[in-house]
Formats: sequence, structure tokens, C-alpha cells
Amino acid sequence: MFCHLRPVRSLCLEKVFPHWFSYSRAFSGADAVNALRPFYFAVHPDFFGQHPRERKVNENSLQKLSVYLENLQKPSFRSLKPTQLTFYVRETDQNSSDAQETFSTFGFRAVKFTLHTRDLLSTVLYILNSCSLSVEHVQSLNRSVHPQPLKEVKRVPDRPIKWDKSYYSFTGFKDPDEDLEQVSRAETTLTSWLDNNGKRAAKKLENSLPLRKELDRLKDELSHQLQLSDIRWQRSWGIAHRCTQLHSLGRLAQQNPETLKNAKGCTVMFTDRSGVSGVGHVMLGTMDVHHRWTKLFERLPSYFDLQRKLMFLEDQISYLLGGIQVVYIEELQPVLALEEYYSLLDVFYNRLLKSRTPFHPRSLRGLQMILNRLKVTESELIQASVKKLSLERFYKDPSVSSAQMVDCCRRLLDQSVPRLPGMHLCVSNFYSVMQDGDLCIPWNWKNGKATK
Repeated sequence: MFCHLRPVRSLCLEKVFPHWFSYSRAFSGADAVNALRPFYFAVHPDFFGQHPRERKVNENSLQKLSVYLENLQKPSFRSLKPTQLTFYVRETDQNSSDAQETFSTFGFRAVKFTLHTRDLLSTVLYILNSCSLSVEHVQSLNRSVHPQPLKEVKRVPDRPIKWDKSYYSFTGFKDPDEDLEQVSRAETTLTSWLDNNGKRAAKKLENSLPLRKELDRLKDELSHQLQLSDIRWQRSWGIAHRCTQLHSLGRLAQQNPETLKNAKGCTVMFTDRSGVSGVGHVMLGTMDVHHRWTKLFERLPSYFDLQRKLMFLEDQISYLLGGIQVVYIEELQPVLALEEYYSLLDVFYNRLLKSRTPFHPRSLRGLQMILNRLKVTESELIQASVKKLSLERFYKDPSVSSAQMVDCCRRLLDQSVPRLPGMHLCVSNFYSVMQDGDLCIPWNWKNGKATK
């Protein structure tokens, strides 16, 4: 949606003016979503399909919680009225025998608490503690903001936690057992690891084929029904969870067919939060309930208006820079919401008006050529690696940069590595066999050990 047909030079703003695009590191709404993943995993309505009453209660409470968290982030926020919430929390192995809550025969318990907090961090801690969930990951997430240990609200004594593998697949958190296994196998070579895990991955991949076909069917069906350009995922969620997300979107399309017509021609992307991205993709937060998705689809016309304003702003900046095109490369940075991207451009434009700083077009064009050349090199090396290893699919985790992927591919091509006919290979930061049979290898693998 942000394409320019005229041949002009290009400028990546974040590379040229990095200090204008950095924020002060505070506990943000995105941090809150990440910190609440264990909570969402335990209460999300999609896991209560066989229990409509409890599903409805959780759905209503999540809507109230969403409004509460949004109000906390408003600049005009002063204080909020106490908000009482009730959730049915699914049973996990971290619930000890001395817990006061009683589990039903269906494996969940009712938890009631009242929110009367004044900031995001204390709200997140209060929710996790109220549901007897660990807060240790919040400390690691927020360590750069609060060097001192966090003061916890009604701290629940630490207990050994043993999560099911599906929890790590759903939330994207690392499995500590896998971390311990990696430490114990510090001397593991790529060849030996592939030899030891290839058959297990192949069996998992074979077992996942029916579900993969179902995922493709659901994706094609929804894309055709809603006339979407594409459906994508920001994270490497498991196939089962992707199917669940598509089923949720399908139910919403049945309930609100007219509203979803606003997404015609758009790309829908399942991600951590709902909104519209800087490149115009419709982002559906996987932790949000249908009410939030519906509101987003209803507001799409206003987002399209903002897109037009943004394109005009890009043209104005381009004019001030002597015809250099402004581009936003989503693959090179975290996903920005459309409002955030517009706000950054607006700040840049106003400062540019005041400074009238002269730029040398050739140096800026050279920067963009370097970026383009890296992407082209990466694409060529991926294709060559697929051919050499006989892979069905070869891709990288979002945390791996293009430079790291290029380095990994070159060594795969230069060194003797076992062929993996028909397999799915993901370049990540650690060794792992995913639940659907994808093989994950660290980008910095070696035939000695991975670089520390």
C-alpha cells in the first residue's frame, strides 16, 4: 500500500537518524502483553470451547481488563475506579496442593480479584499473583527498566514449575529443560545433532502433515471468503495453534460478515497486538477476544485515511530531502503500529523543517543499495541451501538478522552437512525439534560448537 511508482532514491530513516527513533525504555503496553502470556494461556476463551458459561465469563472479563490496561496508558490518566474481575483459570502443574482455590472436575478454578492499581507493571504483577502464576519472567523482561528487584504484590511463594510443552509453543517462551539440555550438550556439532534428531523430526513432520493440509485449506478458504491479499503469522506458532487462530477468525466472519468486508484486499497478520502495521497489514492480537477484533475491523476505514495522510507526509519529507524516497522496512525492525509510524515521521518532518540539514544524495542512496544487496544475497543463499540439502522449507526465526542468516547459509554451503530431504529447517538461536517436526539450528552453528 505504500509503493511509489516514480523512480527515486530511497532512505531508511531509522538507519540515518537512529537517535530520533529511539524511545525511553519504559514498561510499555507491548511489555504488558508479553508479561501476561502465561495468564492469557490459562484463561483464553478458545481453550473453553466445551464450557460455554466459563468461556463467556472469561471473554467478558478480558474485555474489561483490556479497557483497564488501555486507560492506564492514556496520557490523561489520573486514577481508575476499582474493577472487579472473575476468571476461570485452567489447571497447570504449578498449582500446589496448598493453594486456596479449588479445582473443578473439569480442571479449572474460579479466581476473583479487584484491580485498583496505578501503573502497568503493578497491574501485571497483581494479576499474575492473583492467579498463582510466576512473575520471574517479568523481572527478566523489565530488568533494563528497573535494575533493582521488583516489589511484588501479594507475592506467592516460589514453587517448582513444570509446564507442558504446548505452553512454550503457545507463548513463545523458551523451555528451561531445553536450555539445560543445550548446556549439557555444549560440545554438540551440527552433524551429530542432525544425525541424532533427524528421524524423530521426520516422524513428527509426517504426523503433522494432515494438520498442515488443514491449515492450508483454512487459510485458502478464509482468504477467498474475505478477499484477503494474504494471511501471515509474526511468530513461529505451532500448526495446531495457527488452525485455532484461523477458526477464531472464521467464527468472527460468520458473526460479522459486513464488518469484515472492510478488510478486502488487505493482508491479515496474527501477532501480539491488534491494530494496523506501518506497512498497512491488519494485525490481529492472538491474546485478544473477538470484541477487540470486531472493533478493529470497524475502524479500518479510519486507518485507511491515516494511510493516505502518511503517504502525503512521506512525499513532503521526500521533497525536503531532494527527492529521496522514505521507506519503512518491516523485516529490519520490530513491527510498528500505523499510528506509531506516523508519529515518528511527523516528529522527523517537523525537526527537518527546523534544521534544513543538507544531505548528500549519493551517500544516502549508497546506504539503501547496501540494504538491498544484503536482502538479495540472503535470498540467493537460501535458495542454494534448499537445493543442496534437499529441503522442503528453509526459513529463519524473526530474531535472526539477514546478516546472521547469510553467515549461516554460507557455512552450510561450504561445509559437509547431511542432506535433509523433504524436511523443514529453521535458523534460530538454539537447537530444537519443534512439535510439528521442524528442525531448529542456531545461526552460529559450527562443526565444533556454537559460538558463544
